[in-house]
Amino acid sequence: MKCPGCGYLESKVIDSRPVSDNNSIRRRRECLECKRRFTTYEVIDSVQIVVIKKNGSKEFFDRIKLESGLIKACQKRPVDTSALAQEIETELQNSLRSEITTTEIGEIIMDKLKKLDAVSYVRFASVYREFKDVATFMDELKRLNNKK
Repeated sequence: MKCPGCGYLESKVIDSRPVSDNNSIRRRRECLECKRRFTTYEVIDSVQIVVIKKNGSKEFFDRIKLESGLIKACQKRPVDTSALAQEIETELQNSLRSEITTTEIGEIIMDKLKKLDAVSYVRFASVYREFKDVATFMDELKRLNNKK
């Protein structure tokens, strides 16, 4: 870290603490040459994920859209949709992929909902898989019931 006083490139960290948003760290540093103290902030640099939609168009990942879909599927169910959306977003960020399809995101959501709440899973799957009739809906329910 370059000292703002003398320009020396070496410093030591005296104190570190997270900033209130938990996405950055405040560091108090001391220059090893002139002994001047200064503060730096480190911010997590995340990859902007591009979502490839079914029609081939692309758009940036939007957590609000993800959370909105989860809220609809989990309405009046004991599922913390905000925490689930955060977990899914973190998983996508940790994959280090710059592009992902809506199909892959949908599968991730269904896997997580299946483990958390069967009713929410069926609600989400009915929209996501575009059930055409009652028979396909019943097939999914039977598959879910057989896995228990």
